[in-house]
Amino acid sequence: MSLRLIFMGTPDFAVPTLLELVAHGHDIAAVYTRAPKPAGRGMKEQVTPVEREARSLGIPVLTPKTLRTPEAQAEFAAHQADAAVVVAYGLILPLAILEAVPLGCFNLHASLLPRWRGAAPINRAIMAGDADSGVMVMKMDVGLDTGDVAMAERVTVTDAMTATDLHDRLSRIGADLTAWAMGALERGTLQFTKQSEDGVTYAAKIDKAEARIDWSKPAREVLRHCHGLSPFPGAWCEIPNDGEAVRVKVLRCELAPGFGIAGTLLDEHLTIACGDGAIRIIELQRAGKPPMKADAFLNGTRLKPPLRLA
Repeated sequence: MSLRLIFMGTPDFAVPTLLELVAHGHDIAAVYTRAPKPAGRGMKEQVTPVEREARSLGIPVLTPKTLRTPEAQAEFAAHQADAAVVVAYGLILPLAILEAVPLGCFNLHASLLPRWRGAAPINRAIMAGDADSGVMVMKMDVGLDTGDVAMAERVTVTDAMTATDLHDRLSRIGADLTAWAMGALERGTLQFTKQSEDGVTYAAKIDKAEARIDWSKPAREVLRHCHGLSPFPGAWCEIPNDGEAVRVKVLRCELAPGFGIAGTLLDEHLTIACGDGAIRIIELQRAGKPPMKADAFLNGTRLKPPLRLA
């Protein structure tokens, strides 16, 4: 026995779930993903990671721009699937789509709902200093991440974790969790819990305007800000060097001893004073350059206290 499923997803985060469902023997009738977009220096159209994986598996791929038209809804229903699995798809599913599969549409969401509903739960959890995050499989309704929860798994968020670290861990855990949920759905044993009405927060899409580092904040807030935006869009600052300001993204850092005027270089190892305490930069990236370790950066850029970063 297996379910006939429609899979809907777009980024790297969704790929392990697709592979896990295939590995568990479910029949993937079709994969829905976002349409290719121009990218790179040549602005060639780049298919999504999910489309690339689906095509390698021989699964039909559809890339509608909307699911709100009668044509798109009829095409969706024609797959005659039992259920749909949605992982970071990127399009709103209208009621007609939600009702087109008899067992429902199930979303894998990267937060401990109702905290961090919305677009950027991983980034926001780190930036807010959360001690925990996780993944949840919920049955979708017409609200924004408001559906009843079927399964959940919690993970600890440490100060050392970047958005990439947490993304990769939740992606793997979420793939297993979704496969377990679909197995229970197939057996008719999947149970649901309504989300609490307390503790609702929204994970707004990351705006590049919020990426500049504010050194006047406490060191741990600066660290979490940098890690929550690593690697994209990247929390950045400007370092004076030979009469010009060099913009760098801080990709990874750690809390460090020391204090001083906020934004001041405290030693020759990229320890920077914050409003309270200090951080040491471990990995950074200059504009147009690949990421590099702090030691490699300092080999080519000699910086001495009391240099002030902006």
